[in-house]
Amino acid sequence: MAGKRRQGAGERGVSQPASERPRASAIYRGHIVHRRNSPRPHRFRYPLFLLYLDLDELEQLFRGRWFWSVNRRNLAEFRRSDYLGDADRPLSDCVRDEVQTHTGHRPAGPIRLLTHLRYFGHCFNPVSFYYCFEADGTTPNCIVAEITNTPWQERHRYVLDLRRAEATPRGWIWQFDKQFHVSPFLPMNRQYRWRFSAPDEQLFVHMDSIDRSITDFDASLSLTRQPISAGNLAAQLLRFPAMTMQVVLGIHWQALRLWLKRNPVYDHPDKWAQHAKDLDR
Repeated sequence: MAGKRRQGAGERGVSQPASERPRASAIYRGHIVHRRNSPRPHRFRYPLFLLYLDLDELEQLFRGRWFWSVNRRNLAEFRRSDYLGDADRPLSDCVRDEVQTHTGHRPAGPIRLLTHLRYFGHCFNPVSFYYCFEADGTTPNCIVAEITNTPWQERHRYVLDLRRAEATPRGWIWQFDKQFHVSPFLPMNRQYRWRFSAPDEQLFVHMDSIDRSITDFDASLSLTRQPISAGNLAAQLLRFPAMTMQVVLGIHWQALRLWLKRNPVYDHPDKWAQHAKDLDR
């Protein structure tokens, strides 16, 4: 009775019903590394976990779990309003609209989201990745990176079309101009080179920030897949009881270290634009 399936917080899509597929959702656990090569070297490495959520599976995924829920306060909560688009519309529809607007192609299969949830009422995602698939549920066709900067809490999305990527044995590569101010310690006049693997047993994302053919900053996300189970979910909450708060504290601690090393601070582009307007008056 797939045609009668109730639309949940997960989402109305055109893909095969989640109840008829092996579960695609998973936990990914690993570490993130940032390396700054200039003007003053700086490096850090943090352990972390993220959830990889097939949006069609959300309702069944957290049903009956004491500490995990969808759009309901809990220790760990998926809240629709934390993600792109109108919170009153299904997230998967909003992702498909975004992809269609930028590529002319509308994903026909499942949308799977790599993200931090809201923990103890707090949510912050430096970046969430939406992996968009063809109707077969196994062939990816697009990746949407939704970035949130700090301290401004602005959002921006890069839509990465696999048809325009450089294919490699390990995944795909895109190179493009930076369009969004992410950090006070990173300038805008850079190019990005992003490398992605497929979200399999291992998941890898790498970003280079390039200044005149030289990488002055790079970041790597290296993760290993774990099945979603009561034991594995409990283990993540015990190991990372306030994951997103740890992310924010880590960002501010590293910003202080960069400032103490006297790395240059770059104004937000909106400040430049306002200054130019003031000069024109």
